[in-house]
Amino acid sequence: MRLDDDRWRELLELRATQPEAAVEALRTRPRRPLLTDGRLFVVAADHTARGMLGVGDDPFAMVDRRQLLERLLVSLAHPGVDGVLGSPDVLEELALLGALDGKLAFGTMNRGGIMGARWELDDRMTAYDAEGIAHGGLDGGKVLLRIADDDPGTAPTLEACARAVSALARRGLPIMVEPLPYHITEDGTAKLLDDDDKLLRAVAVAAAIGATSSSTWLKVPAGRDVARMLSVTTLPALILGGAPGPDPEATYASWEQAMTVPNVRGLVVGRALLYPPDGDVAGAIARAARIVRPGAGHG
Repeated sequence: MRLDDDRWRELLELRATQPEAAVEALRTRPRRPLLTDGRLFVVAADHTARGMLGVGDDPFAMVDRRQLLERLLVSLAHPGVDGVLGSPDVLEELALLGALDGKLAFGTMNRGGIMGARWELDDRMTAYDAEGIAHGGLDGGKVLLRIADDDPGTAPTLEACARAVSALARRGLPIMVEPLPYHITEDGTAKLLDDDDKLLRAVAVAAAIGATSSSTWLKVPAGRDVARMLSVTTLPALILGGAPGPDPEATYASWEQAMTVPNVRGLVVGRALLYPPDGDVAGAIARAARIVRPGAGHG
């Protein structure tokens, strides 16, 4: 789906001359229930808000906002896609384009852990807060909870994420919590740990933060043993996509395997589908939709 010149110019004009229209379009859009069949397929588009601009070998693959919006329009046009996870700027642009009518919109919250910064794991709430999510008519929120035993920035992040969980629960809104184990390398950068035991521990911590877990959904990677990782909780979980790997078929297979775990309810995937190696966004979205709902018969 092309974002043609007229539509693009109209979007730019609205942003400049009617700034309130973006929030109003998001708040008043046609809504839908969170769950219709117990499954969720959400496209993630919150990466740029913390300076994550690259995909694969291209460190600036996501800098072209018009191209990113076009890819999101293609994704959201598929009937098997339930909604999108994004930062305020992205969600407001999609709402102005009418792409969120009848779709779920989840607001990303802690984007202060700028990729590559010395304070990366002290991940402050710099995008949505609970009040903004509720007032803006969003369907829920999301926090990234990176846990590193060797970085004191983890402590304020834990506290901030717990407050976000409690605040959204008080408003009856779901929140995705994405727990990941990290460590600090010798050069001072934050690095994801490839350790199943540390991942399980992080999931256990994430499941218990906040004053209640009644609104919490976990957002977890399709690791080597998803069943073991999620055996520590009864909470519903969504599988995250992460960066596109060198073997898309292996990635799809890992998602399919993860979907067999009883408390896995779907996928939240961004770059792997928006920037697939072959460039076929519609094909990648359709393939993922069939994994989430194998019998639905979507394209």
